[in-house]
Amino acid sequence: MLHASIPSPPQGVWHIGAFPVRAYALAILAGIVLAVWIATKRFTKRTEGGTFDDVLEIAFWAVPFGIVGGRLYHVITTPQPYFGAGGDPIRALYIWEGGLGIWGAVALGGLGAYIGARRQNIRLPVFADALAPGLLVAQAVGRLGNWFNQELYGAPTTLPWGLRIDPDHLVTNPATGTTFPVGTTFHPTFLYELLWNLAMAGVLLWLDRRFRLGHGRVFWAYVVLYTLGRGWIEALRVDTANHVLGLRLNVWTSIVVGLGALAAFVVVGRLRPGREPDARRRIPADAEGENAPDAETTTPTDATSDDKTDSGEPAGHDPDPAASA
Repeated sequence: MLHASIPSPPQGVWHIGAFPVRAYALAILAGIVLAVWIATKRFTKRTEGGTFDDVLEIAFWAVPFGIVGGRLYHVITTPQPYFGAGGDPIRALYIWEGGLGIWGAVALGGLGAYIGARRQNIRLPVFADALAPGLLVAQAVGRLGNWFNQELYGAPTTLPWGLRIDPDHLVTNPATGTTFPVGTTFHPTFLYELLWNLAMAGVLLWLDRRFRLGHGRVFWAYVVLYTLGRGWIEALRVDTANHVLGLRLNVWTSIVVGLGALAAFVVVGRLRPGREPDARRRIPADAEGENAPDAETTTPTDATSDDKTDSGEPAGHDPDPAASA
């Protein structure tokens, strides 16, 4: 019996001469551009001292690190297509076929962002807080690549928004060990995650504006909100995945990472409430009118007693209590 459904795109690759243009790559690139744009808008407004050049420099390091980390996570957690029986190790390099694990992308991308932030003298938590909503938007746009690749869809469904998949992209039914019948429609998990991520980006913006979050708490809230959605969406998928105690590995990862992020959100909020007044880690002393051109002083939030003694003020005196709140 026919029912309403969502069609899959007829193709995911176009050719300009001999050069292939892949929808998956375009979706990833579009997501990166949007994330950088959102981060720039927020970074230059939330605190003093942040510039567009800072965002570009940090992105210059974070993006390639993130792509490599995402691919490494995918290959390590799903090694069978590359190193299992009949696998092809060279295909581990075929990023355009799909397979970028968000946890590896965030972890290694975070390392790249740290390098870029250090080079720009930027507090990494300030940048991470500015970037967090943009990450969700980027991930939402990136899921369109899965739609074009006809991959990572969910279990069969007869709901009106079931996703139609071409016969060449049908996977094996884990319950029977046979390929799903032609005409089966599936949960469009790419669409579920797309909508979830956009909604949670709005929630993050509201939380940040309402409670003036800082010191990395917007980023930790991002991780909590994303893992809440990723856990139930991942459980719907029927593509091949490694399981631990009956659950897909990425479900366990969502649980562990989400709980860790929640703990970090609470602890940081108690130890460092409020928001940083300045994006810079240090202010050059010559900018403050000091004679020594290479001397540096810390910002009020990081100043030590020795710094204050050198400036002629008693160690217990704070010239701007509000700035260190």
